[in-house]
Amino acid sequence: MRVLVGPDTDDLGVLYAAPRTPWLRVNMVSTVDGAATGESGRSGSINNAVDKVVFDHLRATADVIVVGAGTARTEGYGPAGRPMVVVSRSGDLPEGLRSAADVSVEPLDDPVAFRQSLVDRGRATILCEGGPSLLRDLLAGGVVDELCTTTVPRVVAGDGPRIVVGPPVDVPLRLDTLLEQEGTLLARWFVGG
Repeated sequence: MRVLVGPDTDDLGVLYAAPRTPWLRVNMVSTVDGAATGESGRSGSINNAVDKVVFDHLRATADVIVVGAGTARTEGYGPAGRPMVVVSRSGDLPEGLRSAADVSVEPLDDPVAFRQSLVDRGRATILCEGGPSLLRDLLAGGVVDELCTTTVPRVVAGDGPRIVVGPPVDVPLRLDTLLEQEGTLLARWFVGG
């Protein structure tokens, strides 16, 4: 395990390098009290500048971004500069993505087949940005290699969701990297303990 305080942004390429491909990582943010959203119901209301640097880096190095349709609607997703897959059973794209190039809509009936279809299309480095139900389904399906978490130094209380929502799952994790900057904790957890 690597523990670093205040890493330089130039180090992110090394610190967040995928150990192999294909590789599916999920990136989520929460507060110290476990809230995945702020009062607005959006994760964007709890993230901070430190989280944004890593968020942008992970997006820039991904072959494809995967996001649940509900999260894309709630967070007001627009084009990301990378191919994007919106997971939806209804096939309805959020407003900000309806006319975007490089965006497709796909169901998640079988997580293993879903991941393999991305890899078969040359998308070996996959970044999922949630939401909590999609993360639960991917974890339950055994297709997540890494969970990147940002814990922001805030307490918000309320009844908001956690980063994983749905029927119980029990997935062992192994801490690979822990970074601290300005009180924000950034962790890389590898799935499989």
